[in-house]
Amino acid sequence: MKLILAVSLCALLNQGILAAPMAVQRADSCVVISAEQDKVSDNRMTVDFELRQPGEYVIQLVHQPATAGKELSASIQLDGVLHCNQLKRSYWIDDGIVSTFETPVHLPKAGRYSVTVECDEQPVKVRLIPKVYFSSRIVVGSEKHYDEWIRMHQSPEKQAAMEWYKQARFGMFIHWGVYSQAAGSWKGTKVEDSPVKGPRVAEWLMYTFNISREEYREFAKQFNPDSSFAANIAKLAKDTGMKYVVITAKHHDGFALFDSASSDWDVADATPYEGDLIKELYDACRAEGLDFGVYYSHGHDWMEGCDADYANVKKKNDPYGVPTRPNGKNLWDPSPNSYQDYLEGKAYPQIAELIKLMPDLRLIWFDGEGLITEAQALRFYKMIYDLNPSIVVNRRVGYEYGDYMDAGDNTTPKAGELVAKYFETCGTANHSWGFKAHDNNWKSTNQLLRNFVDIISKGGNYLLNIGPDGKGQVPEPCANNFVEMGEWVKVNSEAIFGTTRWTLFSENVNPKKGVESVPGEFWFSAKDNCVYAMSLTPAPENVRVESLNITSGKVTALRLLGNDSTLKWKQTNEALEINFTGIKPDTNGFVIEATLGEE
Repeated sequence: MKLILAVSLCALLNQGILAAPMAVQRADSCVVISAEQDKVSDNRMTVDFELRQPGEYVIQLVHQPATAGKELSASIQLDGVLHCNQLKRSYWIDDGIVSTFETPVHLPKAGRYSVTVECDEQPVKVRLIPKVYFSSRIVVGSEKHYDEWIRMHQSPEKQAAMEWYKQARFGMFIHWGVYSQAAGSWKGTKVEDSPVKGPRVAEWLMYTFNISREEYREFAKQFNPDSSFAANIAKLAKDTGMKYVVITAKHHDGFALFDSASSDWDVADATPYEGDLIKELYDACRAEGLDFGVYYSHGHDWMEGCDADYANVKKKNDPYGVPTRPNGKNLWDPSPNSYQDYLEGKAYPQIAELIKLMPDLRLIWFDGEGLITEAQALRFYKMIYDLNPSIVVNRRVGYEYGDYMDAGDNTTPKAGELVAKYFETCGTANHSWGFKAHDNNWKSTNQLLRNFVDIISKGGNYLLNIGPDGKGQVPEPCANNFVEMGEWVKVNSEAIFGTTRWTLFSENVNPKKGVESVPGEFWFSAKDNCVYAMSLTPAPENVRVESLNITSGKVTALRLLGNDSTLKWKQTNEALEINFTGIKPDTNGFVIEATLGEE
């Protein structure tokens, strides 16, 4: 099949004589162009669209199944440069089969562009998807479901909930369950040494060792936490300066930390613990003034979720060359019920139970979307919306139907990857999410703060994880780092909460992960007419912030957060120069507030 795809910035953009574009970039930053709505002549189609956000995009074609079963080859031409590439079949949506040019195209300016498609088989849709969606495996669904989702997402209740979320900025993630009792090993073998392929994190224990459902149920009888866990964890979150807590109400092993009426595979029926762990932590967090959310693995359930529909989906995909990922699917001992039975009998009802259990629930954090369909993902979102429209839902509910996005575990979007959707980064304090006794690779306080200020400078949320042991106790090195981190957060909270991105994210920052900060690195945030410059090293006697030179705006006042000392400073064409002589340095760094405007 011959296909030529050309993308170019319209030459008449600045002359104001172009007709209205055929397609406008949507609220999720995607551009979706319907081929059947455009003039097609000799298998050639040219359409215009308006791009509001410059950046890197991958181009996708959506074909009817009958045509997508044929060999696909193509080339992309961008501004006169030919980019040879092979179309790769990616996934099904209700509109057909999506194929992707995996090499992204860079669109450097906002404005009107023209796309020309020439091929023997006319696609149903041409789509431009932000590169960060593709690299993060965010599946973009059909327009039919998008329209229904966007109406709910843009409702007043949901947008008010998102305003809370954007203000919260900093939360505690908790991975805790039966696997915590095993501490990252099974019958004397560490998860790293298992012969089974898959993630080597503690919470994947059942998968990593292909433990049978019966044997894993027996092991659950050893899970008996200390009743003080809720108050201790809530206090730690408060001391760390966090505003909300999210805990694994049910992870991939299917075990519920609450007393569920939909399954006896829960803390009340399968363990000796007497109580409801989720409700106890919810009450403790509310008593500390913290908001509360729950993690829920809806797509994967190794105990009662069959094979996550793997066999059925693979049978549909194979004739068309569409890949089916087995990772995370119980293929060693699947439950005998159907996947649809699991959704109807357990997953949907348990989400409703959690919402009814906690009237002030703020967030549901889905995971393991796996092979669920667009309709199934949207049903989760709509059910939550109907029961409580003020609950925020993350994107892993499936497709792009969440209220915000993430760029992947322990990953922060790069400057060119930010999209219209608000983002969150979830990250670990060591390597594993769940408790692993032999994982002592703890990130230092400085490393945790570097992650945080990077996220703050780009306008996102940080959901930082702990993995308590089987008794509910947080490892001491982790707790100590969190408390020290909290001291910095509380002193410098004005630069964090209620702030937005500034015109620059940072200055002289080493982009490498896991490094310690050095003098001269700054991250920025903004609020009204104030700019905050955040450093994570003790201030030397003379500090230079080059990004706050006179061209950035006239500095009319300067303040050191958490300190009443008067700063001596001057602003030049090269930098804002600050004299810290006589001011006791803080080992965790400092933040200066610069007020911009007329004197």
